[in-house]
Amino acid sequence: MTVPRGRAHPGDGRGHAWLRIRDERAVLSRTRSGQDRAADAITRFAGSLVFVYLHAVWFAGWILVNEGVLGDAVVFDRFPFGLLTMIVSLEAIFLSTFVMISQNRESARQDVRAELDFETNLRSVVWAAQIGRALGIDPHEVERKVREEVTRARAEIAAGGSAGAPGAPDPHTRG
Repeated sequence: MTVPRGRAHPGDGRGHAWLRIRDERAVLSRTRSGQDRAADAITRFAGSLVFVYLHAVWFAGWILVNEGVLGDAVVFDRFPFGLLTMIVSLEAIFLSTFVMISQNRESARQDVRAELDFETNLRSVVWAAQIGRALGIDPHEVERKVREEVTRARAEIAAGGSAGAPGAPDPHTRG
């Protein structure tokens, strides 16, 4: 089943498009620039084992060449390898920047996800209230029961247990 797009309202001739369901990936993909994609790709690569293996080979080769294993004619950075140290330092600066850019994007994604979760939760509450009203359910009684269950669950979690669903059998008791 697909949900139509748009902010249509019931009775506007476009079906039930007023049911708006969004995915944070779709929301963020519209705001993601080429620079963001490049930073994410670099961060993904820098966090891979291939990156580690390439650096191990690079460092080993650099050290072997500069220790004269292939002859003195190819030595260009004698011990303590100042050029290697500078290159690695610059690489670390850039990689840390790319990681921070990716972390900022992930933070923005979490913000969008929280906003969408809030919207979904609010919709659920409004729908539940409307359905409850239509069924003649007392909302004050439901709220009292919810508070009891929340208090029970928090107490159980604080005591080191895992709070189960309301009315679910307690796995620690027989029955």
